[in-house]
Amino acid sequence: MSRPFLLAQLTDPHIGAHWDGPVSPAAALARAVDALRTSPDPPDAVVVTGDLANRGKRKQYAAVREQLERLGVPSIVLPGNHDDRAKMREAFELPGHGADPIHGVADLGPLRLLTLDTTIPGQAGGALAETELQWLDRSLRDQPARPTIVAMHHPPVLTGVPAWDATAIGPVERRVLDRVLSRHPQALAVVAGHLHRTLVSTIAGRPAVVVPSTYMQSKLDWSSTDFVLVPEPPAFGLHALLDRQLVSHVQPIG
Repeated sequence: MSRPFLLAQLTDPHIGAHWDGPVSPAAALARAVDALRTSPDPPDAVVVTGDLANRGKRKQYAAVREQLERLGVPSIVLPGNHDDRAKMREAFELPGHGADPIHGVADLGPLRLLTLDTTIPGQAGGALAETELQWLDRSLRDQPARPTIVAMHHPPVLTGVPAWDATAIGPVERRVLDRVLSRHPQALAVVAGHLHRTLVSTIAGRPAVVVPSTYMQSKLDWSSTDFVLVPEPPAFGLHALLDRQLVSHVQPIG
C-alpha cells in the first residue's frame, strides 16, 4: 500500500486573543506546528480554515505566516469572521484586490483544494454568496477527474446547538451548495472550522468535517445561545487521500 497524501488542517488560532486559556494563542499554534513537524508522517500540505487573527492585525498575520513557514510545505489560508481580507491578502500575497472575497485553487499533487470565502464583513455569521457558489461550480467543472476537497470557515450544516446555528450558512445557500456538489463526484468532502469543536455531518452525501481550534474549544450545550469557550485540548485535522478515497482524522495536541 502506498503512503497516503496528507493534508493537515489547522483552524481558528485567533492570534492576538486574550482569553482565559492555558497558553497564549501564539504558543498554542506553535505547539500544533511542532506536533506536525515531529510527526512520523509529516503533512504534504496544510490549510488554515479561518480566524487566523483575532483582530485582523498585520503583526498577527505575520506570526501565523512565520509558523506555517516552519513546516516547509505548501500552505493555504482562507478568511474567517475575525479576519481582515485586505491585511490577510497583503500578508500572504494572495491574488485579488483589497477587501474582495478570498477564494482559490491549490493543486497539491494528487489532491485539489478549493477554498471558499463565507465571511460577511463585520458579522459573526457566514454566507455563501451566489458568486462564490458559481465560482465553485466552474472550478469543479475544470477538473472533473481530480480528487478534490472544498474548504471554508463556516460549516454548511446545522448542529442543533442554538449558539452555533445562529452563525451557520443559511438554508437556501446550503441547498444550492448541495446541488453543486451533487453534480461533481470528485468533490470528496467539505472541511470547515469556526465552531471550535469536532463535528461530522454530511452534505450532498459527502462528509462535512469540522475541526477543533488550535487554541480553545466551544462547550457542547444544546440549550446555549452563546459561544462558551473552555480550555479543552486543542487539535488539528489530518485528511489522508489514498487510492482516491479520503479518510479524515482529528489529532489532539499535548
